[in-house]
Amino acid sequence: MNPITGIDAYHAFGLKLAEAGLPLRSVDPSPLAPAKVLELAPTDWGKAAAVARAESWRWAGVWAEDCGPQLTVQACLEKQGCYVLLHTAVDSAHPVLPSHTHSYWAAERPERQLQDMFGLRFEDHPDPRRWARHQAWGDTEHPLRKDYPVAGTRSGPTPPDKDYAFLRAHGPSVYEIPVGPVHAGIIEPGHFRFLAVGETVLHLEERLGYVHKGIEKIAEGRDPQGLARLAGRVSGDSTVGHAWAACMAMERAARIEIPARAASLRAIFAERERVINHLWDLAARCNDVGFAFGYYQFGRLREQWLRENREWFGHRLLMDRIVPGGVATDLASEAAAKMGKTIVRLRRELDELLTILDANSSLEDRFLGAGVLSAELAAALGALGFVGRSSGQSFDVRRDAPYAPYDRLEVRVPVETQGDVSSRFWVRYKELRAALRLLESLLVNLPAGEIAATWGEPPADAQGFAAVEGWRGEILAFVRFATDNRIARYWPRDPSTVNWPALEKLVLGNIVPDFPVCNKSVNGSYSGHDL
Repeated sequence: MNPITGIDAYHAFGLKLAEAGLPLRSVDPSPLAPAKVLELAPTDWGKAAAVARAESWRWAGVWAEDCGPQLTVQACLEKQGCYVLLHTAVDSAHPVLPSHTHSYWAAERPERQLQDMFGLRFEDHPDPRRWARHQAWGDTEHPLRKDYPVAGTRSGPTPPDKDYAFLRAHGPSVYEIPVGPVHAGIIEPGHFRFLAVGETVLHLEERLGYVHKGIEKIAEGRDPQGLARLAGRVSGDSTVGHAWAACMAMERAARIEIPARAASLRAIFAERERVINHLWDLAARCNDVGFAFGYYQFGRLREQWLRENREWFGHRLLMDRIVPGGVATDLASEAAAKMGKTIVRLRRELDELLTILDANSSLEDRFLGAGVLSAELAAALGALGFVGRSSGQSFDVRRDAPYAPYDRLEVRVPVETQGDVSSRFWVRYKELRAALRLLESLLVNLPAGEIAATWGEPPADAQGFAAVEGWRGEILAFVRFATDNRIARYWPRDPSTVNWPALEKLVLGNIVPDFPVCNKSVNGSYSGHDL
């Protein structure tokens, strides 16, 4: 029997929606190809999510846009590499929709974000509390409405968010532990509120948004080059992934096909970004449990690759190397030869480190069985990247919804099933090794030719949607153009938006001193979440 494909799943979904009595229109041809678009009435919004959940579609994100008399809303679903965008529109003066949260846990915070940013009310949402930017604007001010000024309306410092209603518990043995938002290290701010009995964690609640930057607002009116630079700063450690997703969305809107060499160079950048970040994560995990040798060795290897980035491509983090239509920097043949040798050298050093890591009982004692995220819970949350793959979720955009040049490469996706800190450590290690194999294949088969296509101005209202596999997992981007080659709407979604809630679940039942290693094993991006 032939396996069910994504397009089969899409047709089956349409039939199920029709059987449920939901009138819908399939937009054909799709303005956001390869994603499919289904238009729904606002009253059917929640029912469609229930059907999607029953059919095992993954909920991947939601965004809105102020279109004058109406707010348009789109929710992204994925199954077997097929992306479906549910589309509806509501009255701007009284925007109300049923919530998707009852079908998908992942929708809970993004819907609260839309409530804050657009004034879009989800009538049956289980949590009415504000989420984004805390007290920086009033309850009747909605920053992503077109009439709201970029600089805001309030002068002076933002009042403290001291009255946020965290969950409370009472009893002589229960106590609260507030952690953050300012931390002892140099990480970005985020607040964690624990309820514990003794050292055992009963409940964890996150409060994020402290580095909200107004990315979506300041994207409006930019040209494609300006948006690419902005996208590369959504989360600095994922500059390649976010820039690639934004540029791919813009290129699809403009109907531009980038040169084959440019696509391969983008993949080289992305795999180097993956290697560098996994090396640093492995170093940090060793540091969390006092294994200084591993911290120094993995950190040393990362620094070598960062310096090579600077030498060969002009920037340690590869920022602004991806541009609309292609890439800004080529790879000289001499540099390609050197890169091949550094790959061999890194693989040899990793082999040596693996023997030492396997023999270290302190790593095993701290990693095994800590911070378990079950496969069932990971699936329910839609966990992505190494967090999901450590708990049996194998989805990888490069393999399951391939884009050039991955559509001609063998992408190996390592999966573990234990779901603990140890699994998240070893999946990173295996992904690092898989990235080295991809880099070797990319170097051997690097096409000749141009590194950028001539940009063609897209028509007004042209739209594009893209999914890219960043080092943390799936990165999404939506772009709509206004007139004169300017951006009307940009929506990025970092995988951390989906993975942060997983931390609240996997830490339950662990002891408070194990929270740092559980937290670092997820390593969500504060900046990627706090748009």
